Amino acid sequence: MTTNILPLLPIMIPFFAGIIMLFVGKRPIAHRVIAAISGLLLILSALWLVVHVYQNGTIVTFLGNWAAPFGISVVIDMAAALLLTTTAIITFLTVVYSYQSIGIERETFYYYVMIMFMITGVNGAFSTGDIFNMFVFFEVFLLASYVLITLGGTKIQLQEGFKYIIVNIISSNFFVLALAYLYSVTGTLNMADINVKLEGFDGNYSIMSLVAVVFLFVFATKAGVFPLYFWLPGSYYAPPMPVLVLFGALLTKVGVYAIARTYSLFFIDNTAFTHQMLLFLALLTIVMGCIGALSYSDMKKTIIYNIIIAVGIILVGVAMMDETGMLGAFYYLIHDMIIKAALFMLVGFLIYRTGETNADRLGGLIKIHPFTGWMFFIAALALAGVPPLSGFYGKLFIVQSAFENGQHIAAIIVLASSLVVLYSIVSLFIKAFWGEEMDFNTLKPVKSGKILFASIAMVIVSIAFGLAADVLYPLFEMAAQSFYDPSSYSQYITEVE
Repeated sequence: MTTNILPLLPIMIPFFAGIIMLFVGKRPIAHRVIAAISGLLLILSALWLVVHVYQNGTIVTFLGNWAAPFGISVVIDMAAALLLTTTAIITFLTVVYSYQSIGIERETFYYYVMIMFMITGVNGAFSTGDIFNMFVFFEVFLLASYVLITLGGTKIQLQEGFKYIIVNIISSNFFVLALAYLYSVTGTLNMADINVKLEGFDGNYSIMSLVAVVFLFVFATKAGVFPLYFWLPGSYYAPPMPVLVLFGALLTKVGVYAIARTYSLFFIDNTAFTHQMLLFLALLTIVMGCIGALSYSDMKKTIIYNIIIAVGIILVGVAMMDETGMLGAFYYLIHDMIIKAALFMLVGFLIYRTGETNADRLGGLIKIHPFTGWMFFIAALALAGVPPLSGFYGKLFIVQSAFENGQHIAAIIVLASSLVVLYSIVSLFIKAFWGEEMDFNTLKPVKSGKILFASIAMVIVSIAFGLAADVLYPLFEMAAQSFYDPSSYSQYITEVE
């Protein structure tokens, strides 16, 4: 049995790029070049995977000549391929954005190395077909994120970084506990094999309900689900803006993906408990995120709380666990990764230019940055789900699914959250760009070409995604199928001799 190297490229490219940069030493310019080339290679490899999966179906490869369920398997279905592509685009543009925003001191001390190692873990979590190796890849990107959140050593970074590390160490220990429970029931850690064995499970299913609770505790902590999001606003506020772009766009989404994957494959016989619990927490997450988004005029905090709102909306679609709900959840997942990166980049530019994070202290910037201002406005509309921009389609399917499943309160909360999101972000736009003119003499005369290039490019990606939603529908239909119809994901295990 020959290992197919191509599905492994999204994991291997950033890993070996990080290793090369370590051997290069403290040479920031060389690190920039290697990181940018790696980002472009990631985009090309991920796009190739999307095309290949669309034409030929799910790609499965086994490492070390050991077939599943005994060996390590990498499974690239359409969901994984789309997530890898989105991650690659965000990574490349964040690297470009970092050139003028992260600072030469952090670049010297292996900033780009840590980005590459973090992306290795993120891509591995999206690609693995083994739940234990999902834990391993979680630890890979968390170890890199520990460095990134504290790199620079400012007081707030060290304070919030310590909290971030403690919370994730505790949740990782519970992850191991959940794996032990799961293995005791199924005797395997291959996700497809677990699904097949649980289909014929005739034991006491209460143990699986317990496992579902422990898994939800672990992944909800990573994703920022109520009430386990307490660490997120402070920890995400602490690092420099390029790090926040990656954290806000990618890390919470890995937790959301893990919930969707495990709840669709493992916890399928007691959905009255598991998925209703997930729905209840998702709705509370939306409500608490809305309260936070309305409570601040600080631009970073407002968008951070909008991350929490988006996590809740996606999980409402996941909790429905039907075709329409999962289609909406996946549309909205990809949309939110892109638009959060765009908004954080734009806010980072404003902070870089003005030195202020509070929108109340800004005003009149539309006169000197009109194009950037209107790009911010478009991004705000996309985030709120105004048609035909990217946030509309996912939310439409999620609300439709909620109504079809009799979850009218859930549908109304999702719709109401759109108004809160629109108000919270447009109010930032009005204050910063249309409010009473600030003293323009206080603006920093800094170079920002690369920052603006990355920011505008990310907004354009979001616009293109929204306008191409109909064209991309077959891809998202394939991606959703592996969740609402788990046999389409696990069928490869029956073909392994």
